[in-house]
Order: sequence, then structure tokens, then C-alpha cells
Amino acid sequence: MSPTLSPEAKEKILSSIRTIPDFPKPGIQFKDITTLLNNPEAFQTLMDHLQERYTGYDLDYIAGIDARGFIFGSVLADRLGIGFVPIRKKGKLPYTTVSEKYSLEYGFDEVEIHIDAFGEGGLCRERPARVLLIDDLIATGGTAAAAARLIDKVGAQCVECCFVMELIFLKGREGIDAPVYSVIQL
Repeated sequence: MSPTLSPEAKEKILSSIRTIPDFPKPGIQFKDITTLLNNPEAFQTLMDHLQERYTGYDLDYIAGIDARGFIFGSVLADRLGIGFVPIRKKGKLPYTTVSEKYSLEYGFDEVEIHIDAFGEGGLCRERPARVLLIDDLIATGGTAAAAARLIDKVGAQCVECCFVMELIFLKGREGIDAPVYSVIQL
């Protein structure tokens, strides 16, 4: 059974996240995690919870979505003693890539991953690499769905998608085939 976050711990994390109205465009309520990152007690509470949850998942890698997923993903990968793989916006990776286009709540974009991000053909120890996808927020789910498809395209297995926050009123899980876990639902 996966560990649950206490109401006090959820409040500690949630109260450390600032909301910026009308960013990056009018009508968007941007969830600013910089205030979570500079609050060591709240950040440690979050990372302790994620480490406890994912210990025992037999993961080989964590893939983080550009750019805030890099922060949570790299710290969690280090804590679990596994590799970290960045999923970046188009044109940011220096080697051969695979890409996926998607729409998001305020436009369109494209993400990429190195073709060999999880080993030759996505294999790890003669089986598909087991990958956790992580990001700070799921809103409409376009970025996450595209990132999960990229993991599959290079031959690995996305075992779960993890988000610090989920805007549940936007139905962000649509189009994502892997299980989804959100620490906090807004």
C-alpha cells in the first residue's frame, strides 16, 4: 500500500506554493514552485513523501519534464539511486532525439528525448526500462501525455506519472495511459 500524506504535510506543501494570477497570459492562475523550493522544510516533506512512495517500485529511471520536473526528478532519482532523464522542449537536446507534439492550455509545443535515453532500445537488464515520469503540475495533460508517449517510443515503460499538483477541474488525465499520482489536487 502506498504511503499517504498527512493533512498537515499537504498543508505545509500547499501553503509554500504561491499563485500568480494572469501569468503567462490573462486567466491563467500560475502555481509558482519557487517558494516551495526555497522552503527547506516544505521541500523536504515533499521529497520524503515521494521517496517513501517510490521505494519498492523497482524503477530504473525517472524522467522529468522541462523544466520544473528536472528539479523534483533529479532529487528523487538521487534519493532512489537511479538515473535521471530530461524530457526537453524542442531543440534543447544535443544528440539524436525523438519528438512529440502536443497542445496545452495556452498554445502548442513539442517535447523531445534522446533516442538512447534508457539504453539501447529502451532496454535495462534485458527488459524495458521502468520509468517514472514527474513534473510539478498537471493541468490539461497535453505535456504529460506527450512525454509518456516519448518514453514508450524509445522502448521503455512509463509505470506511473507523478505530479506535485493536479488541477482536477481541467481533467488533465485524459490521454495518459499510465497510472497518475498527484500529491495535491487543486
